[in-house]
Amino acid sequence: MAAERRYGGCSEIGSFGNDAASRICLEDIGPDEQDLRILAEVQDAFPLVSRPFQELGQRLGMEEEEVLRRVSRLKDMGLIRRIGPILDLQRLGRRGVLVALKVRPEDSSAASEVVNSYDEISHNYLRPSETGYNLWFTVSAPQERIVEILEEIRDRTGLPQMVLPTRRIFKIGVKFDIL
Repeated sequence: MAAERRYGGCSEIGSFGNDAASRICLEDIGPDEQDLRILAEVQDAFPLVSRPFQELGQRLGMEEEEVLRRVSRLKDMGLIRRIGPILDLQRLGRRGVLVALKVRPEDSSAASEVVNSYDEISHNYLRPSETGYNLWFTVSAPQERIVEILEEIRDRTGLPQMVLPTRRIFKIGVKFDIL
């Protein structure tokens, strides 16, 4: 492969002209077989060791630096949003609630900014709804903090809320058939 040069979010691996439109970017090519193997390993058996990417590299026959470069590229491409654990909130003394706001489409960006300002909020989706409750998000925190966050969001947005506490967990996590 040709040497890479970095240009504004593009790892250039070739070109067929002198302008930006003629650059061939690694990010435009998509994941290769090695990338897919990394994705499969990361989602299924991420190593809990001091050098997890070195361990992944050993499993996959790659150097640690190559795994790190590829994971960074996969993040840049949007194929990896984050790498992290799925925790049992109840065992940690926390609770989870699903919340919906009734927001006009033209106000959804501003409402999302408020919602996204809380570290305890992990998901935030705008979905069409006949009820008008269309901005959905999850809050995970101790009960007192959940109440505080929801009051703050209500005060900051003035929007009606529908709050659905977790009663029973049926499934957490997902595993994609990548390979």
